[in-house]
Amino acid sequence: MSDATPHPERRFVDRSLVQLTLVRFREFIRQPEAVFWTFVFPILLAVGLGLAFRSRAPDKPRIGVVTTPTTSRIIASLRRDSSMVVEQMDDSAAARALRTAKVTLLVVPEPDGSVRYVYDPVRSESATARLIADRAIQAGAGRTDPVKVTERRVTERGSRYIDFVIPGLLGMNLMGSGIWGIGFAIVDSRGKRLLKRFMATPMSRAEYLMSFLFSRLFFLILEVVALLGFGALAFGVPLRGSLLELGLICLVSALAFGGLGLLIASRAKTVEGVSGLMNFVMLPMWIFSGVFFSSSNFPNAVQPLIKALPLTAVNDALRANMLEGTSISGLSTEMIIISAWLVASFVLALKLFRWR
Repeated sequence: MSDATPHPERRFVDRSLVQLTLVRFREFIRQPEAVFWTFVFPILLAVGLGLAFRSRAPDKPRIGVVTTPTTSRIIASLRRDSSMVVEQMDDSAAARALRTAKVTLLVVPEPDGSVRYVYDPVRSESATARLIADRAIQAGAGRTDPVKVTERRVTERGSRYIDFVIPGLLGMNLMGSGIWGIGFAIVDSRGKRLLKRFMATPMSRAEYLMSFLFSRLFFLILEVVALLGFGALAFGVPLRGSLLELGLICLVSALAFGGLGLLIASRAKTVEGVSGLMNFVMLPMWIFSGVFFSSSNFPNAVQPLIKALPLTAVNDALRANMLEGTSISGLSTEMIIISAWLVASFVLALKLFRWR
């Protein structure tokens, strides 16, 4: 046989990798629930969150004024400021309204002409209401502002909640489709004893596992375009960074989560078992990795652990690229973390994987 002629066994392996990748693709598109959770659910979630936290003027604080002989003067001063909703009430009604959060601040006029503020300092809106109410009352008593001020109001895309949450939803979707999509398919095949048949072929474990990662690439494009395209068209979510670099971040992230899916499914024998393992792995990232709120809200003592999670690095990289226009060179820390998870999970999956 000529040296230029590919070895028959090598040709079989090459064809098998292509065919296995196509099988993964067909398996996915034939599962309506998988298509829904991968493409439709993130968009529906974006619609709900975008409408719930749409850009709008802040709610006016509700101020309760306790009825006393000097109440009318205080109410007149407060109502000159249109940024508050002022209600007059008796002692019992005022206490109940504050206790049930129907008002954010109580104003109690004292007989000597002074004013007492009653509020919960833990509630940030109450502290703000106290400042607004005091400004109005002092102005009503004749205080003037010695410094003239002007203002210019601007609205910038990138500072809204929907701008924050779209990259988080994309990161969550990359994680979910990578771990669930790959892990379930492998364990389901193992449970049906289909993997045992592959043992009689020249195909290696690496080629079998790589077919799952390759099949993710096609769906990755659809996932990213569908969610980011919807966010940009429906809510004007900015894409300030390089689209090519954004695609690279998504590619490495999808492969890293795919590697985690391979690792989790490398030994699991039942769907129930792998489901528990997947939830165990993903639950900390859903909570700590800043999908719906910033991960910086957690104590500084746990920040190193949170930053080491792959979804945290993915979300930070996506937000920096999309909202700030940061290049890949400025995301070296995040890309190193994501790449480390990719390499470590795939290598461990190769070592631990069993056909049966």
